[in-house]
Amino acid sequence: MQRQHRDPFVKQAQRSDYRSRAVFKLIEVDEKDNLFRPGQLVVDLGAAPGSWSQYAAKKTGKQGRVIAVDILPMDNIKGVSFIQGDFREQEVLDACLSALGGNRADLVISDMAPNISGIKSSDQTRSVHLAELARDLALEVLQPGGDILVKLFQGEGVDEFRKSLQEHFPRIISRNPQASRESSREFYLLGRDYRP
Repeated sequence: MQRQHRDPFVKQAQRSDYRSRAVFKLIEVDEKDNLFRPGQLVVDLGAAPGSWSQYAAKKTGKQGRVIAVDILPMDNIKGVSFIQGDFREQEVLDACLSALGGNRADLVISDMAPNISGIKSSDQTRSVHLAELARDLALEVLQPGGDILVKLFQGEGVDEFRKSLQEHFPRIISRNPQASRESSREFYLLGRDYRP
């Protein structure tokens, strides 16, 4: 609680009406790498409570669309279509594909993380698995030239995951946003210019 109270990004989120401090990680990556453009179709995985979707909707504008997916509930956001459920389940995946309406996405973003058990090897395996699921969905829905941004934790399986991204994304960029907590091993991989 004390850490939360002292966190400048928590205070900044409260002042800016974003739903969580996580948005500042996305903002930092966007400022460096120009992820968003008006009119884009964006898929946001692990979206709740919705700060990434808020930012994506603002950046893509009235012509853009954001499809957000999460197991947890999420309050409505203008310009965002929300699907509650586990996208590993066919019914939820079908709903996501249906929301795309036959269009292909420009960008897939994933801030998914497993519930931490404290067993490091198990947590790491589950985190890489979530990244792999995000990658697999991206390969299915992205249009050629599209991008993926996915959260990972430093550790076993990351090198193999990076190599798997390189098979379809010629440029891979690693980002460690300042808004990530100092104690966290999290970082983000950005795959650019999707090649089917």
